[in-house]
Amino acid sequence: MKRILAAVFSSALAAAAAEAAQQGGKDAPYPSRPIRLVVPFPPGGTPDVQSRMIAEKLAPRLGQPVVVDNRGGAGGVLGMEIVARAPADGYTIVNATVGSWAVTPHLYKLPYDVLRDFTPVIQVATTPGILVVHPNVPVKSVQELIAVAREKPGQLNYASGGTGGYSHISAELFNYIAKVKITGVPYKGAAPAMNAVLGGHVEVMFNTAITTLPHVKAGRLRALAVTTLKRVPGVPELPTLAESGVSGYENSSWTGVGVPARTSAAIVRRLNAELGAVLQMPDIQERHTAAGSLITGGTPEQFRDYLRSEYAKFGKLVKAAGIKDAAASGGG
Repeated sequence: MKRILAAVFSSALAAAAAEAAQQGGKDAPYPSRPIRLVVPFPPGGTPDVQSRMIAEKLAPRLGQPVVVDNRGGAGGVLGMEIVARAPADGYTIVNATVGSWAVTPHLYKLPYDVLRDFTPVIQVATTPGILVVHPNVPVKSVQELIAVAREKPGQLNYASGGTGGYSHISAELFNYIAKVKITGVPYKGAAPAMNAVLGGHVEVMFNTAITTLPHVKAGRLRALAVTTLKRVPGVPELPTLAESGVSGYENSSWTGVGVPARTSAAIVRRLNAELGAVLQMPDIQERHTAAGSLITGGTPEQFRDYLRSEYAKFGKLVKAAGIKDAAASGGG
């Protein structure tokens, strides 16, 4: 299998390089200057951690620096708008979460259209989430959390980092299915939200495993369940939310790279091939596997089709669950 993958990537890289070279014209061969990788969230969250891993490996392959630029604000909208309005030349790219790609468009009137103003390049990874509470919260299971939430509706709070993001949608989906009311406390990014829970200022959070597991293993947070349909290899002792009585619950996070619409097909294929090769590197795979993440990869067309299906799915969820942009919202 490894030989097959190597052959596929080698062929893809050769084809992409050849096509990029055929662009001709007066422009220098791509890339001829640094590339800006926009993360539409503050430092410390999953897309930031992933982007820094990727940038380190991508730069030598492209022969140019890849600079991670954190542009948090408005639940990812600010950073996404920067990329949507950037020149379509391959020098400004974005690594964003499912929230930015498929959820926020159903909550805000945005200054861009996700499906029209971006060209998908590659899906990076799918990451499980974990429901955690501060150790001072007197619950040790999902059912105990539900019991407290029902006994004291609205008195428990969950932290999140921006309307439409992963922690927001995961918590509101939990409220919807479990028929409870845990109030959202939004922060400017998942990292500040996590700090609020670590400090005991907020009791509950849904967050991705890649950034949460270190705190769980160090005893700074108590994990109650994972958000996937199956248990996560990195923490096999944790039940799923569905196993814990929240029937039908499933909500994993994913990230993907895109560029402004009208970026040439040659540049899109070059970026896809190089990013695909980076994602297959053993150390990149090992770091994701340790957190239960699944490297996705694939073609631009596969990411485009997946994005469209997720966009439609979350549009229905937002409407069914009555999720709105309010103080009870958060995410990121």
